[in-house]
Amino acid sequence: MSSHIQKSNQPFDQEIQDIVDYALNYEVKSELAYKTAWSGLLDTIGCGLESLEYQACTKLLGPLVPETKVENGVRVPGTNFELDVVQGAFNIGTAIRWLDFNDTWLAAEWGHPSDNLGGILAVADWLNRSGQKKLTVRDVLTAMIKAHEIQGCIALENSFNKVGLDHVILVKVASTAVVCQMMGLTREETLNAVSLAWVDGQSLRTYRHYPNAGSRKSWAAGDATSRAVRLALMAKAGEMGIPSALTAKTWGFYDVSFKGANFKFQRPYGTYVMENVLWKISFPAEFHSQTACEAAFTLHKWMVANGKSSEDIKQVTIRTHEACVRIIDKKGPLNNPADRDHCVQYMVAVPLIFGRLTAKDYEDEIAADPRIDALREKIVCVEDAQFTADYHDPEKRSIANAVTIEFNDGTKSDEIVVEYPVGHKRRRAEGLPLLVEKYKRNLRRIFDDSQVSKIEAATLNFDHFLTMNADDFISLYVKN
Repeated sequence: MSSHIQKSNQPFDQEIQDIVDYALNYEVKSELAYKTAWSGLLDTIGCGLESLEYQACTKLLGPLVPETKVENGVRVPGTNFELDVVQGAFNIGTAIRWLDFNDTWLAAEWGHPSDNLGGILAVADWLNRSGQKKLTVRDVLTAMIKAHEIQGCIALENSFNKVGLDHVILVKVASTAVVCQMMGLTREETLNAVSLAWVDGQSLRTYRHYPNAGSRKSWAAGDATSRAVRLALMAKAGEMGIPSALTAKTWGFYDVSFKGANFKFQRPYGTYVMENVLWKISFPAEFHSQTACEAAFTLHKWMVANGKSSEDIKQVTIRTHEACVRIIDKKGPLNNPADRDHCVQYMVAVPLIFGRLTAKDYEDEIAADPRIDALREKIVCVEDAQFTADYHDPEKRSIANAVTIEFNDGTKSDEIVVEYPVGHKRRRAEGLPLLVEKYKRNLRRIFDDSQVSKIEAATLNFDHFLTMNADDFISLYVKN
């Protein structure tokens, strides 16, 4: 093959052009989007710090070659690693996703848009430390807003899970677009990179479902966002793109992977997704279960006050939405923490029994309590058509669950209905202080009081935070 690569004369698919033009040219003016991104960034960093308490996560982190340090390399919050930018993106992305506690987007497709911060933070730290650019935290938040929007807007009307593909495909596409912009790639180079992301082999959802649910679901996003950085670097080096990666007959993404259908779009790219993103504040649980867990906490308190325990329960009924039934309504054996945190019966049983739900409650030691499996078998899900409609309504975007307990003595509890979780936009005033407390709690897992005070002073003042250099921000979280 000739070393000279001919540029294709065919135009890139319009869907790819729209992504690229938005990433390169859109000016974010929404103060709400920036302030929401600020809160989301701190929460996501905190989620990554909590993950460092779990050896199943930390065994995957660090350099590919042990003990290697890269000069001016990417730092991973909570550690002293200095890595190449691709491996740095994998490390950061894996840590922030490990416990399923970072933000969420629910629509025709689901996902966690802050997964893109693996690539965004790695590239920002690398560019600044290597002297190529001087990006600020504001630049990081701009990239974050755009990545959220690309991933979320495609997800609104297009279900990848229904064709067996995992939502991390959208992390790869969104991360590719925004890290190209951060690196200063041209429009042509960015088109090449984004098209390469679409033509990649894509992850199957196999690892999220019975009988194969397992830990890959916790590092899949790290893999996707690091692959995005790799593709951006290849495009920067001059690698050609695939103009009709989506629409090529027989061989394109639509025909091969999307059953011949083209993407549908509800709205143009702007700032809608960041402004409406969902946060996991109360529980490290798959988001479709959040309101069910909240209802279970209320019922636990009622049971304690009335002298009842899980042994007194005959049946628990969860009135819910279709997505909950499809994704996390599980019976039978649960083989590992990744399996348990995607089972609504498990996530409701634990708070009904113990009055709590933490990441440690998915571990084998807690799961071995026979009361959990006994109660799981008594929990049934029933779809409510109105809950499903409200879930898809762009003006509501509710994630409703209603829980009722029937006891062995024939009595019933009141039905506890929770339409919007505390991390929803409609409960921001209630949720934001709790989000900050979650962040502070996670800082104290890793750092001493002196470093925590320094981090809080630097990151909890919005106006000051925006002006910080991105590498100085990352430096705050280096483990001494």
